[in-house]
Amino acid sequence: MKISDWLDEKVEENVDVSQIELPTDLSFDDAPDETIFFKEINPCGIFCTENHPFATVERFGHWYYSRGQDKEAGIHSSNMNWRLFTKDKNLALKTAKEHIE
Repeated sequence: MKISDWLDEKVEENVDVSQIELPTDLSFDDAPDETIFFKEINPCGIFCTENHPFATVERFGHWYYSRGQDKEAGIHSSNMNWRLFTKDKNLALKTAKEHIE
């Protein structure tokens, strides 16, 4: 099943999907149709494997998945993760940019 179909089913069940967590098997089986935005704050360089604040917006069908780790969490932190599912592209982009800038 595609993520967009699963989200549509949840909406039909009157579930608020804006903050919903995807089932593990679904998140690994379905790749985004496109990545619209990505930004990472990584002063360490490309070889650092620790966590860094980031924000991304990916499109799955007619749904936008905005997610990341808030800039305020700091370098190498695993705190302050966030996510948002929406059909509004502008809202997804605005949310991602607010969390990383």
